Amino acid sequence: MSQVVSRYIPSARRVTRNPSQDELRRLTAAMPTARLTAYGNYNVQTQVLARSTDSTYIITDDPSTTSSQTITRAEGRRIGELQDHYLRDRDVLVIDGYIGNDPEFRCPARLIMDQAWANVAGMQDHLFFRDPELAADFEPWFTLVYTPGLEADGYPSRRLIAVDLDQGLTRVLNSDYFGESKKGLLRMWNRLVYERGGLGLHAGCKVIPTSEGDRTLLIVGLSGTGKTTTTFTRQNDSKPVQDDFVALMPGGRIHGTENGCFAKTYALSQEDEPTIYGAVTSPIAYLENVSQKEVGGGVDFFDETYTQNGRAVFPMSALGWSKDAMDAPPVSALLILNRNDGIIPAVARLPIELAAGYFMLGETKGTAAGGAAEAGKALRVPGTNPFFPLLHAQQGNRFKELHSSSGFQVYLLNTGSIGGDAGSPGAKKVRIPDSSAVVKAIAEGTISWQEDPDFGYEVAVSVPGIEDLELLQPRRLYARQGREAEYRSIVERLGRERAEYLGRFPGLDQELIDAVVRR
Repeated sequence: MSQVVSRYIPSARRVTRNPSQDELRRLTAAMPTARLTAYGNYNVQTQVLARSTDSTYIITDDPSTTSSQTITRAEGRRIGELQDHYLRDRDVLVIDGYIGNDPEFRCPARLIMDQAWANVAGMQDHLFFRDPELAADFEPWFTLVYTPGLEADGYPSRRLIAVDLDQGLTRVLNSDYFGESKKGLLRMWNRLVYERGGLGLHAGCKVIPTSEGDRTLLIVGLSGTGKTTTTFTRQNDSKPVQDDFVALMPGGRIHGTENGCFAKTYALSQEDEPTIYGAVTSPIAYLENVSQKEVGGGVDFFDETYTQNGRAVFPMSALGWSKDAMDAPPVSALLILNRNDGIIPAVARLPIELAAGYFMLGETKGTAAGGAAEAGKALRVPGTNPFFPLLHAQQGNRFKELHSSSGFQVYLLNTGSIGGDAGSPGAKKVRIPDSSAVVKAIAEGTISWQEDPDFGYEVAVSVPGIEDLELLQPRRLYARQGREAEYRSIVERLGRERAEYLGRFPGLDQELIDAVVRR
């Protein structure tokens, strides 16, 4: 990908360049869907409640270059003209900043936003890195043009996210969900990272101090698997680096992307997640679709009447503690989160031949972040990255290369339950303290292991802080409950499903597939 430089700003009734947060907050307050909360921040109720995968298309005349659905360049030009015409009579906000802060790696980016949805601009402004002074001749490599009020006739839900990777330009029509702004820019960034020899990971990152030195951990997982919670839970006074997207480069070096966080708020507890809770309830945060009964009142993070996909955006400064990605050591361990309810243990260690395969499986139970079509259902997303815009096989092969050359350990963590849905008879929930104990023990190297005969990975014999061996070795739970036949049936089903799934990706390294399906 050539680094496209574009000063494109569409003609509009009025253009406001880089307004202050005070101005963005004032404009948000004027929105009819915005309500002031008891915390002094604004909570906006949107029409669209999740990312719109079915309405997302790559603009190309060569569909063989991507695993995503596509539209032609001619259609892309038509959509651009439609959107530009719409904006001529609108007030527009332009937000400039950088994806990443390393001067040798950062990418200039721009959001062009219909002012009527100023909260999206305010949230994106929190996520961008900024220079003390943005020059008037700022030249973005990536631009996103966002018009929630413009329908896209002929597309699913009359909604469209049109991605032109070659031009570094994404257009969003008829969605007011902030995630399309954040992910739209990062989707284009994903391609650039790949072409620089790395891989964009849908991952959090944290640095944990240990007696042997600092350990950098990457936490890979789909939205709703506990990625942000795991990143912000404090072990040994650990510090978060990033909560959502990281570039993994040769040698295990990492680059961050955002100067803030986009956190799920459903079931947010001050007791279990005090750091996130404090940032979400600070006046500087923006809330989206959090349950709130009245203007100026408190919010209910446990009420899912409208949606479970309540969100908050806040700058890293709201946490009070974090670590700059430029100061993080190379990666020591990568954790793949799987929100499961069957026979996946609380933690498993993956040998090198299995790591890339499990990375590609991207298994979890779907959450509200993917919309009603995914919530509660078994889900597989290659690399746990719904925003990788190239061929899926390229993710798995690149991960295998990076892992083989970098030497970090890879682990599989179940953040769901063992033996059935949480709350069902006989099932056991993997609680936040359990996962935290696992992460601490991984960093400190205090877990004892033995090989699992069915899957080839290693399961824990002991983890400091976890006394229940059935969380570590699900076979024990199924045996105690007389469910051995059910256990065996799940093993066989997973083998068939995983073989079929990995076989969908032409060009995927065959050794990677064979290791997982154990032929």
